[in-house]
Amino acid sequence: MATGMLHTHYLMVVLFTLIYLIKTILLLSDRDELLEKFKKKTKIAEMVVSFGFLATGIFLMTQLPAINMYHIIKISLVFLSIPLAVVGFKNKNKVLASFSFFLIVASFSLAYKAKEAKAGKKSMAMTGKELFEEKCSLCHGNDGKLGLSGAKDLSLTALNHEGIVGIITNGKNAMTSYKSTLSVEQIEAVSSYIETDLKGK
Repeated sequence: MATGMLHTHYLMVVLFTLIYLIKTILLLSDRDELLEKFKKKTKIAEMVVSFGFLATGIFLMTQLPAINMYHIIKISLVFLSIPLAVVGFKNKNKVLASFSFFLIVASFSLAYKAKEAKAGKKSMAMTGKELFEEKCSLCHGNDGKLGLSGAKDLSLTALNHEGIVGIITNGKNAMTSYKSTLSVEQIEAVSSYIETDLKGK
């Protein structure tokens, strides 16, 4: 269920952003008549997408073991952007509408940027266990059995070492790829830890 919800959230995010991008472009280009037609035609769709975006986002946050500062900032930006967008498009205020769209985009990119910054500071000397606990335990749990956000039970995996390396490197389903955030040596270390300390336990 969590994996499906994550994919649904990504879809809602894309549709939500696309709707506001089109509205912002029409407003900034003084296409008032087209803007009004677009708003009328997409009014119900926008309500559904907005609700879906917020509902799936809230559900996914309830699945997290802890909410950090980046999550709080992201939520704050999203909720700040909503009234700004309503006022901006209602009054055809280009500054407010543009700022609202900027906040939406900033909120979506914040989590990714924070993750990249954190990855850039990691120590290359970390053990496979330490890397696993930092990168993987949120969804898999320290024992590999948590199963959050659709994560597989690593104690039951039938994958060999190469298969584990492949999934960590390239990702699968809701699991992200780590080839840009972990070195080949680090991926090998995590894979070995899973194979020797979690698999079959």
